[in-house]
Amino acid sequence: MSAGELFDLIRPAVIVVSALLSTWLLVSARRRFPLYQALLIAIAAFFLPFVILPLYVALLLVWRRPAVRPARLRLLLPLLFLITLLTIVGTYTYFDERSVDAHLSKAIRARVLYDPLKAISEYREALKLENSPHTHKLLAQTLDDAGYITDAITEYRAAELGGDPDDTIHYRLGTLLEKIDLNGQALLEFKEFAGSQTCLQVDARCEESKQRIKDAER
Repeated sequence: MSAGELFDLIRPAVIVVSALLSTWLLVSARRRFPLYQALLIAIAAFFLPFVILPLYVALLLVWRRPAVRPARLRLLLPLLFLITLLTIVGTYTYFDERSVDAHLSKAIRARVLYDPLKAISEYREALKLENSPHTHKLLAQTLDDAGYITDAITEYRAAELGGDPDDTIHYRLGTLLEKIDLNGQALLEFKEFAGSQTCLQVDARCEESKQRIKDAER
C-alpha cells in the first residue's frame, strides 16, 4: 500500500478526531475566554491540532484563569459547532472526490502504480465532467500503453480535434496506424509530423518519420 493510499484510508478518521478535539477545546475555552476567542481557538485546532493543543495546554499551565461552570444550554453551542463542522467537511469532501482534478489525480496515481485499467477509468470519468483535449491525450497514451490500439487512435483524434497543441500526436497516430496496417493513413500522419514545428526543431522522431516516408514512397 502506497503512502497516498494509506492517507486516503485514514483521512476520515483523522478528520473526525480533529473535529472532536476542536469541539472539546471549544468547551474548555468557552469557560475561560470570550466566545469569539473560544471559536477562533476551536477552528484553529481543527486545522492545526498538533500545534494548537500543546499551546493551549501550555497557556492553561502558565495562566491559571479560573473556569466558569457553563449553563446547561451552553452545551448546545459545542454540539452545533461539531455538527456544522462535520457537515461542511463532509459536503466539501463529497464534491471534491468527484471533481475533475480528483479523477486526474487518481489516474496519475494509478499509472504510477502500473494499474492502467484504473487510470483509464479515472480519465473517462474526468472527461464526463470536462471535455478536455489534454485529458483525451493522456487517456490515449494510457490506452496505447495498455495495448488498446483502436481506442488510443480514437482518443488521439479527439485530442487533435479539440486543439491540443502537441505536434507529436501525429507521430503517435502514425505508429499506431502502422500497427493495424493502415499504412496510407500512417504515412499522412508522419508527413504532418515532419512538417510540424516540433519536427523542425531538434527531435529524433523527426528523422525517423522522414525515413518512414521515404521507405513508403519507394
